[in-house]
Amino acid sequence: MQDYVFLDNEIWFPHYNYADNNGLLAIGGDLSLERLVLAYDNGIFPWYEEGQPILWWSPDPRFVLFPENFHLTKKQEKTIAKSNFHITENMCFPQVIHYCSSVKRKTQDDENATWITNAIEQAYCMLNQHGIAHSIEVWHNSKPDTSTIISQNFHNQQYYLVGGLYGVLTKNIFCGESMFNLMPEASRCALKYLVDKILHHNSIKLIDCQIESPHFLRMGASFITRQEYLTILHQ
Repeated sequence: MQDYVFLDNEIWFPHYNYADNNGLLAIGGDLSLERLVLAYDNGIFPWYEEGQPILWWSPDPRFVLFPENFHLTKKQEKTIAKSNFHITENMCFPQVIHYCSSVKRKTQDDENATWITNAIEQAYCMLNQHGIAHSIEVWHNSKPDTSTIISQNFHNQQYYLVGGLYGVLTKNIFCGESMFNLMPEASRCALKYLVDKILHHNSIKLIDCQIESPHFLRMGASFITRQEYLTILHQ
């Protein structure tokens, strides 16, 4: 039987070799700035549901997207090119993470099911305030069909928040946490913007997708070993 490590108020994590076959490394602790920074600096991330203790993960293999391998279908590229999206960075991080927690996905049966708890929202907003977590927002001048409307003026015209993503930026890796979509291809547009920026600046080596999904497999994501991931992280 697996002996799990239970964390207290001391800021530390066990060696990744303590993770079980699913990647669960430790249980408990808190979502303080210091602990989250230590976690991401060592390839660890929190993922748990409301009512559970905090679960910390270091999976092997890792599901990642190398920017040079990213691709969209011709139809997706054409839709994005014609959509007249306006893109911003870190303009409304709290709204992006809230949408990520509340917008129901096609594969989601329970509309209330999300790993982005209130505590997670507050913790990552804190990371954003310290320049560690970042958001990309996608805006459109067509009003989305949603009860909560976020709008801004661009080019003397009203635009509405229709998609976006957020994640944690480490030295060599962007850890993608979640994305949302209120208009076709809006979240892919945010991801494309992120990939193009990474390729242009040539400083981030990969995007950590964390959890395997067919959605990202179709866009070029793949698996690498945990050791390969940590080598890139610590270069």
